[in-house]
Amino acid sequence: MSVSAPSLRKLENDLEINKTTLHNWKKNRPKLYEFIIESYKDKELLKKNLMYLVEQRKSLENEIEITAQRVL
Repeated sequence: MSVSAPSLRKLENDLEINKTTLHNWKKNRPKLYEFIIESYKDKELLKKNLMYLVEQRKSLENEIEITAQRVL
């Protein structure tokens, strides 16, 4: 599952910094910049996995309800 890097606008808003600072980090502090980008990717993957688990739960609850109705 591939996740794209966050947009500069999203980073600006979330980190409360401007684009110039982001560009400076990318140029002068590449490990920090890469860490931030990877953290956002991890966050997105976790969010997608959580949403998938919620969908599975709903599906299982629906299946349990159908089975219970058949038994009763």
